[in-house]
Amino acid sequence: MQFHHHGYVSADPKVRAAAGTGIDRPSELPDEVDVLIVGSGPAGMVLAAQLAQFPDVTTRIIERRDGRLVIGQADGIQARSVETFQAFGFAEQIIAEAYRITAMNFWTPDPANPENIIRTSRTVDDEHHISEFPHLIVNQARVLDYFAEVAAKSPTRTRPDYGLEFVGLTIGDGDYPVEVTLRHTAGEREGTERSVRAKYVVGCDGARSLVRDCIGRTMSGNQAMHAWSVMDVLAVTDFPDIRTKCAIQSEHGSILHIPREGGYLFRMYVDLGDTPEGDHGAVRHTTVETAIAKANEILHPYTLDVRNVAWYSVYEVGHRVTDKFDDVPTDREGQQTPRVFITGDACHTHSAKAGQGMNVSMQDGFNLGWKLGAVLEGRSPEALLATYSAERQVIAQNLIDFDKEWSTLMAKKPEEFDSPEALSQFYVDTAEFPAGFMTQYEPSLVTGEATHQGLAEGYPIGKRFKSAMANRVADTNPIHLGHHARADGRWRIYAFADADGSALDTWAQWLAESDESPVVRHTKPGADLDSVFDVKVVYQQDHTAIDIGQVPQVFLPRSGPFQLIDYEKVYAADPTDDIFDARGVDRGGCVVVVRPDQYVAHILPLSATDELAEFFAQNMLVQAPATADV
Repeated sequence: MQFHHHGYVSADPKVRAAAGTGIDRPSELPDEVDVLIVGSGPAGMVLAAQLAQFPDVTTRIIERRDGRLVIGQADGIQARSVETFQAFGFAEQIIAEAYRITAMNFWTPDPANPENIIRTSRTVDDEHHISEFPHLIVNQARVLDYFAEVAAKSPTRTRPDYGLEFVGLTIGDGDYPVEVTLRHTAGEREGTERSVRAKYVVGCDGARSLVRDCIGRTMSGNQAMHAWSVMDVLAVTDFPDIRTKCAIQSEHGSILHIPREGGYLFRMYVDLGDTPEGDHGAVRHTTVETAIAKANEILHPYTLDVRNVAWYSVYEVGHRVTDKFDDVPTDREGQQTPRVFITGDACHTHSAKAGQGMNVSMQDGFNLGWKLGAVLEGRSPEALLATYSAERQVIAQNLIDFDKEWSTLMAKKPEEFDSPEALSQFYVDTAEFPAGFMTQYEPSLVTGEATHQGLAEGYPIGKRFKSAMANRVADTNPIHLGHHARADGRWRIYAFADADGSALDTWAQWLAESDESPVVRHTKPGADLDSVFDVKVVYQQDHTAIDIGQVPQVFLPRSGPFQLIDYEKVYAADPTDDIFDARGVDRGGCVVVVRPDQYVAHILPLSATDELAEFFAQNMLVQAPATADV
């Protein structure tokens, strides 16, 4: 973590100085805002935390509750989400608090006595070492707390406006074309309405989204006609795997069992069976006592003595995707700027058992947040906003397709499988998808073609930048290269040096001096050289062979009012774990461009400066005269 570049800091370095809209931020919701976020769930809080890094953007987030969420529905945190937490600066804290899933055990009926269940297989949670980050279980409410803390300590001092619910909106003209009607749900003004005008509105208001309804979007899909109860409980049991994630199949139904954080609590999804035709939601009134009795039937010969129920619900599996994630009609795409967006459950609904809802929703918010910030601060054209729906709707459909398969398997009877190991084998074979690493964006304004993919095979264009170890030259520290990137709205440009560094030196000079360089063209006058582009270099040699005094100055930018040198952008390959080998990087050198949301945007040879300039010319606006002070 870096601080002191604006002067000595003796207090909490995570509390950054207020700036822009954060200076004297009004406690009352203003009449005009740049972005109004409706709903403080996972997508909304990620979006708010991301936009909080843009001091000149007025962002407000409203929530109909009168305070923070106390008990969250979701609890599964996939590795990609922990990677995102790292970018927001709280991965270490939440890992320490959470339950860590390292294995999943599978139970099926005992062939000798089918009334009893026996353990038939044990699987490693990340057998293929997909990520260096763990698979976690932690209450959704705590995830929201962490994002709320990031937003509150950011320059904009963003905090939710509780006790306000969305009523409706209309889209007109002017600088603030979206007029939103809100209603107070708490306090002295409870029941009264008011209006707010916004440049953009984002509906993060769940599966029954009113924002979605207001822009005429509809969900399509089907109901699986199968019901599950879910309960977070404190109990005494003789079931031996009570602190291990399990899929349990019996003659009486199935349980997905998940230990929770804190050492005692656990969650059980209990199979209630097929919903009869004409049920009309009656199954949702199944009592917790009925669910506990069903769990005991499934667990036989083991018993479950529930002492306390922290949370209980019943749901029917449904798989639905919204037709589009913004307000622009299909026949107006490319001609009309999106003004209203939807995220999370407003876009996609599915079962909870694959642990995807909160995780995918957070990536919706991350994807949209930096794009709104870039447009509102004048870094990028409004056309960038159309890529949100185009990118995330495909991901939502992929999620639905995967969840249909997983939830169908979970609901199968034991005798319907070809073997007792079929479910566990599916879990292992498909691990990369639920972990969050199968997302791959198609070429667009912010994702290039795979013309030069062969230069860095381990960084597939459109997929997230998979970190690897390198040694920081200035202090010799071994660092995960990707862990240094923060969710600050900046692009990352990683220059992998050629063997003797000659091509790198030529490229670095062009980046620092050429009128066509993205750093020169797109950095505001007077701003730090790395305010838009975080440029790093990785040398092939051991760190002891690198003379920091000979490194091109573009990799040693000046920072803050004292123009101090940033020494944390120069790296060397670790001989014991060479990043060039680990990620298939060509030793002739190359450039890997990474979007602010951590997805690889482009790969180019060091010589392809024209192509790099053209890529950024299409997705960024010129901010400065053709000069740069290295």
